[in-house]
Amino acid sequence: MVAPRLLFVHAHPDDESLWTGGTIAQHTAAGGDADLIVCTWAPGTQRHAEVVEAARILGLPREPIALGYADDRIPASAPGAPRFCEARLDTQVREMVAHIRRLRPDALVTYDPIGVYGHQDHIHAHRLADAAARAAAVPNIYRRLGDPWQIKSIYEVTTSAWMVDTLWEHVFDEKEVDRLQAVSDDDIDLRVDIDSAALLDRKEAAIQAHHTELDRSIAMKALMSLPTDIRRKLLATECYHRRDLIPGGTPLL
Repeated sequence: MVAPRLLFVHAHPDDESLWTGGTIAQHTAAGGDADLIVCTWAPGTQRHAEVVEAARILGLPREPIALGYADDRIPASAPGAPRFCEARLDTQVREMVAHIRRLRPDALVTYDPIGVYGHQDHIHAHRLADAAARAAAVPNIYRRLGDPWQIKSIYEVTTSAWMVDTLWEHVFDEKEVDRLQAVSDDDIDLRVDIDSAALLDRKEAAIQAHHTELDRSIAMKALMSLPTDIRRKLLATECYHRRDLIPGGTPLL
């Protein structure tokens, strides 16, 4: 069976590696094609350069597409551009539809409706990706942006309860971890287990490419400083909810 063509939509540089790096690495290592859209941080900024390097490490065949909006808390992430959550949604949907119709992915990967842990940029990325995936398939919307394209399935990043328990114990304080959604294994539609040491090494290397965020984020630094067995157990599992936009949808891997 031919591997599905995937489109990953993430809010910030580093999200692609932390939440979906194993899925990307496993997919590309098997010969699958994929693209990455990053909604914040403009070309020419340090974190954009870092996500370009991380994407290369994960095996993506093309540089990430940067929408170039500003990170909610860091105006310098896109000088002169509006904050991602404050820009007009209809303008953003139109832009995303153009990318979808050009790239023609079978499946789209983004966050769940609460952005995994409530970050407003993540929530907005979910809303944008969902609206654009649906609009891209409608012939009489945005006719000048190319032929309509039907995405078959959307896969939404979520977190298993055991992962949240581990993070509570080792990484986050009570206030931070309380924002993470804890989903029982029975409510997870797809669990990707990265059982190849080489692919897990690639995911870790991609995370390490995000030097700026590793220096800034206490939680990210704590995660990557965990004992090797605990860290790799966490990073080796990626969980998704699946929503089919047509009957039968498509597998992710």
